[in-house]
Order: sequence, then structure tokens, then C-alpha cells
Amino acid sequence: MRKPRIEIIPMIDIMLFLLVFFVMIALNMIPSTGLVGRLPASSTSQALPPVKILIEIHQDGGLVVDQKPATLEAIRNLLRALASPDKAVVTIAGAGTSTLQQLTEVMDACRQSGVTQIGLATRNVE
Repeated sequence: MRKPRIEIIPMIDIMLFLLVFFVMIALNMIPSTGLVGRLPASSTSQALPPVKILIEIHQDGGLVVDQKPATLEAIRNLLRALASPDKAVVTIAGAGTSTLQQLTEVMDACRQSGVTQIGLATRNVE
């Protein structure tokens, strides 16, 4: 007569499935809690090639494109007037006190104009 034994491999499979399930649920919950961020500091910032179009967001919410004051509509018109906006490189430099809403509005204006390459200028935190 054979000695009964407990099969452990199916139990390991179930535990692994539960682990993956809870990790996926936890990852989906993190963005909904919201994170407070301070622009523009980054420990992984890197040097970029010379900027083609630079959009600055000032502390008071004013926008400046290539050293000239601008509005969101003026930015849209400027970017649409480019020969190929989908190949344009836009860098957004915001003040440390710029809000996420201001940044999102500028990014939306760029995307509505057909720009797909958008970068954020940050300072390196050492």
C-alpha cells in the first residue's frame, strides 16, 4: 500500500496567482490616490539637445514662447503653422510653483496642434 502524500505544487500555483492578483489591484489603486508633485526638480534629469521650441510657464501663470509673451491660443496657432508639427520638439519649462493644471493646459495645446514630442525641463537634484 502506498503512503499518502500532500501535493504542494498546486498550492504554490494558487498562492502565486493570489500574489499577482493583489499586486495588480494595488498598482491600479495608486494613481487614484493622487500624488503631490513639485516641479521642476528631478534626480534623473538629463541634458537634452538644443530646444526647438521652448514654452515657459511663469509663477504668475503667464506663458512665454521663445522670449515673447503668449497665450494658449497663440501657442496653438504657432505650432499649427509649423511645416510638420508631428516632428516638432517642444520643451516646457515651468516654475517650481506652477500648478499641474497649468502644465496640463500647455500640454493639451501642444497635442491639439499635432505635436507628439513634448519634454519637461527640470533641474537636477543632487
